[in-house]
Amino acid sequence: MSTIWPQIILPIARITGFIILGLFIASFIESLNWTHKLAAFARPLIKRGHLSALTGASFSVAFFSGVSANTILAEAYDKGQISKRELVLANLFNSLPRFFLHLPTVFFLTAPLIKFGAIIYVGLTFTGAILQTILVVALGAFLLPPNNEAPREQQPAKNKTSVKEAFDKSLKRLNKRIFKILKFLIPVYLGFFFLNKFGIFSSMEHYLAESGFFLSWLNPKALGIVLLHVTTEFSAGLAAASALLADNSLTYNEVVVALLVGNILSTPIRAIRHQLPYYTGIYTPRLAVLLVAASQLTRAFCLIFVSVVYFGLRAML
Repeated sequence: MSTIWPQIILPIARITGFIILGLFIASFIESLNWTHKLAAFARPLIKRGHLSALTGASFSVAFFSGVSANTILAEAYDKGQISKRELVLANLFNSLPRFFLHLPTVFFLTAPLIKFGAIIYVGLTFTGAILQTILVVALGAFLLPPNNEAPREQQPAKNKTSVKEAFDKSLKRLNKRIFKILKFLIPVYLGFFFLNKFGIFSSMEHYLAESGFFLSWLNPKALGIVLLHVTTEFSAGLAAASALLADNSLTYNEVVVALLVGNILSTPIRAIRHQLPYYTGIYTPRLAVLLVAASQLTRAFCLIFVSVVYFGLRAML
């Protein structure tokens, strides 16, 4: 029980609780016809990208809760209100809100340790999120048909639903979804728990960190930052970076490059370990894998692109 309770039961209960809350919020928003009001913030982007108001609502909600944003998309997809193509694009579209959701933690963790390097690091990751948003809008304009619903300013006044009616309706829909949530969430979480317990993920992380043949262009001292970032956690890599900056072993730019490499190498494995189990509680397993893979590949591409451009321009100046 010393392992089962804190490492299995409590995490599953916590994830399920967040999914249930997100599902309830998504249903409540839809029942009260708030979709277009929430979509107003992102209206210029969703209009240009041929995205729906539901995608815009998910984008707005993602600034506060990623789970709620995903449940809005899952509900819309299950009802046939958005296509699979738009679902994938909408999930990518939410990268910018996700960035802002974690921005305070990342910035106030990096700033005291790597000082000016924090501005460069956060600036590049922010630019990567912006680039991903621009790509999604461009792909939406190319791949999706024009959506006449997205730019509407107001919802019709008819069929108004009271708060109590919306609350009751959301609870009924929630009861129907709970079994489906647990049916996929529990076995997937248990599977990943045992993979982690047997050291599969640790082995993968160590292999990525130690297979340094593709990192030969890095300063050898920077490899330690990458190794710690990949095999332990972000703060460990930051601590190492701070020490190397203090004795002038590395420059700010070399530290930032090492942190970016560590970020790109470590995030996909951590996404599979932590993000995929709760995605399978919201989407079907196949769809969850598709969305996580698309998100990680696009994020890595955008981050690599903006980093290469930035350091290329610095080298030229």
